[in-house]
This record gives sequence, C-alpha cells and structure tokens, in this order.
Amino acid sequence: MAAGQSHSIQASSTTTSSCRRFSFRPRCQERRRRWPSPCAGATRSSSAPRETKRLSDIDDQQTLRSHVPVFFFYRGGGPRHTDDDDPAPAVRRAVGQALVSYYPLAGRLRETETEEGRKLVVECTGEGVLFVEADADARLAELQPGVTFPWIDQFLSDVEGSSGVLNCPLLLIQVTRLLCGGVVLALRVNHAVCDATGTAQFMSAVAELARGVPAPTVAPVWSRHLLEARSPPTPTFPHREYDAVPLPPPPPAPPAAGDVVVRAFNFSKADIGVIREALPPRLRDRATTYEVLAGAVWRARTAALEIAADEDVRLAVIANFRGLPELGLPAGYYGNACVALMAVTTAGALRDGSVGNAVELVREVKAAMTAEYVRSTADFLVLHGRPLVALANLFVLSDTRYAGFHCVDFGWGEHVYGGPVKTPLNGNFLVTVKNDQGEEDAVAISIALPQRAMDKFASQVEMLVKKD
Repeated sequence: MAAGQSHSIQASSTTTSSCRRFSFRPRCQERRRRWPSPCAGATRSSSAPRETKRLSDIDDQQTLRSHVPVFFFYRGGGPRHTDDDDPAPAVRRAVGQALVSYYPLAGRLRETETEEGRKLVVECTGEGVLFVEADADARLAELQPGVTFPWIDQFLSDVEGSSGVLNCPLLLIQVTRLLCGGVVLALRVNHAVCDATGTAQFMSAVAELARGVPAPTVAPVWSRHLLEARSPPTPTFPHREYDAVPLPPPPPAPPAAGDVVVRAFNFSKADIGVIREALPPRLRDRATTYEVLAGAVWRARTAALEIAADEDVRLAVIANFRGLPELGLPAGYYGNACVALMAVTTAGALRDGSVGNAVELVREVKAAMTAEYVRSTADFLVLHGRPLVALANLFVLSDTRYAGFHCVDFGWGEHVYGGPVKTPLNGNFLVTVKNDQGEEDAVAISIALPQRAMDKFASQVEMLVKKD
C-alpha cells in the first residue's frame, strides 16, 4: 500500500473512469512469443483423480458463492533480459505441480439435489485453472499496491466464461511483469472452496515449488466432512446473522455507481493507543486491536451514513475457528473455517453510545465463538436452505492479518503487499501495512461509502485518533 500519514486516506475511488489506463503488450520480439499479451491458458494437473467431493456445510452457503480477488506485489530485482528471469513460466509450472495434491481446485463446482436440499460438490475433472501472463507499461511506484488497489480490472483479466460460480474454473491466476522488474501476481478464487487462510496456504505451496522446494511444507487436507451438519440438524443458537430482514427502501436519489469510493485508513500503534485511552479501564488492556477498531469504525460508519435512529444496524465479525480443538480440523485444511458472528443494535444506540459500548458489543459476540456455535451454524444453514447473511445496514469486517499472505515468497525481492483487495461490493478488510514512520505492524481498514458519507467518515476517524 502506498504509505501515508496515520489515519490518512490511502487510495481514492476505484471507478476506472478516473484512473489511468495502462498498456498491456506482447513480450519483446526476441522472445518470439506470438500471442498478444495478456495471454490466457489452462494449467492442469496431469494426474488428478476423477471423483466427486462434497463441500462442507460451512462452505456451501449462499453468501460464499462468489469470487474473491487477491493480489501480491513484489519489487523484483530489476529489468529482466532473458527467459530464465521470467517469473510467469516458473509460476505456471509450480501451479501445475501444486495441483497434483490440490487437485480439487482443478475441477468444477456442480449443484446436486440431496435429501437436505441443494448441495455443492466439486467434480474433480482435471480441467485445470486459468493462467494469464501479461506485461504492463507501469512501475510498482505508480500502482498504489495495497488493499485498495485501484486497477483490479487491468491486472486481473476477466477471461470470458470464467466468472461464474458453477461449471467454471475455481481459480484464475495472472502474472504481470512491470517495467521496473517488479511483479504483480493476482488471483481470483471461488470463495466456496477456500477461505483466506486456505488461499494463502495454496499460494505458499505454489511459491515454494517455484523456488525449487521438492514438496510444500504444509500438505493439503480436504476433510470437509468434519464440518457437515448433524443428523438431524439441531441449531442451538438463534443466528441473528441470517435474520430474514427486508432491505430498507432506497433513498430518493441513490448515489451513482461512480459516487461510491473505496478508501483505506491507516492506524498506527499510537492511533490505536489514543482510541484505547477513551475506553473504560476494564477494556483498555483486554480488548484486542480488532475489537477496538471494529467497534470504533462501525460506530463512525453508522454516524456517517446517517441511518435512522430506530433502524437495526449489524456488524458481522468474521471469526476463524481453526484453533478450536473440539472440531478436529487438521493442519493443512484449506476449506472455509470461518463463521459470521453478528452484533446487532439500533443506529441511535450505537451512535449515541460511547466507543467503549461499541467495543463491548464486539467482544460479546466474539465470546460466542465455540465449537458448538460452529456446529449450530452448519445445522441452521442446512435446516433453512442455506440463506444469505442479513444485508440490511450490514458492515462486514474480516481480519486477514494472520491468514498467511505475508508468507508467500517467490524470491522476487521485497514483498510489498499480499492479501485481499477491496471493491465496492465485497467485504471490508483489516490488514497489516507499513506506514511513513516505518512501522511494520500498523494496520489499515478498507471501506466503501458514497462520497458524501466518506467525507463524514474521514472526519469521524480524525476525531477518534486526535489527542486531547
């Protein structure tokens, strides 16, 4: 991410009309490449078993039926002059090798009818994943690498026929070489098959194989049966995250698509310390960084949007449950191992209450995270036809700092950023960044809002971190 002052806005609108268009071109003629760049093709596993594998009942929910963009930016070692320097063939070979053990990713999702209703399965067909290589007339310093990268559509090609959830490639990977020798590696992954940790695990395996490691450090494990609903399904929690709540009526003049801007706000250790000081003594040392920022940002966003005081507002805390021993998930499990814990209150109560009250709400819902809650979630999803998460006045915040994206090392020089990229339509992310002061563990939160609300939100953030 382009560095900035603490709590400053790090990137402007992702609307492509306001962005520079980069040129993508063929490799130089002495390489004797005949295709135009970008060039797309399929990378297959040569020995994939032909079988059908069920997804878990956590994977198989309507909310996860989408593709998620993930980007990695590397400085590289300077301009390349020979084919031996070219990162694209090395990645393509490594992806093919990784698909030997991750062979379900080379298959296609199908929907079947079962006794419990519709069910997603992976047909392990060995059809492969899509691979794109490209060159761009850009240098890394121009690109604003980070969670609000504004040129997603240019560095992650939407290959025709690849964007569907069913009967389409589960993974698309693009390697783009830059003028400075830097590399942008982007992928689009079907969220029903992998979560952030699973995606980082696969890409770490690809990186290790590209560096010549004989086998990945972490062996992949499917084991989706461990997260199937009980028979019969017996939910033991109310699961407010799936409330059947009608969306509020649109405003008289809804914002145009171009009016929605995506920005990131940096928070240094000092900034977080200022917010902590405003908390009650019982929370100052106990609340985690996520809890502090989630509560504060949720409250500020609600105020910026001017939601009616009597309307319910929701914060979805995306919680990873891999560490719960009762569930028995083995190391190497790369399916979805997260649930949405929903904090619900009224806009008036959140706005008029203190930041401490908001943080307390976050802590309360996080405390519900148990193995029984996970099992209850799977049961609820099956019993109620795999509903969408309640979308009315919803703010979703995922903490991807520990997913493992920073460990994806291809040997291409300094790792500038690795992780999800925010769009106007996907969730919001809390990521680790390096700020102007050189702090390696500053954090940033991405957010999308209409321009008018974004201006108000920025003012709210300024007040949050302002020292008295």
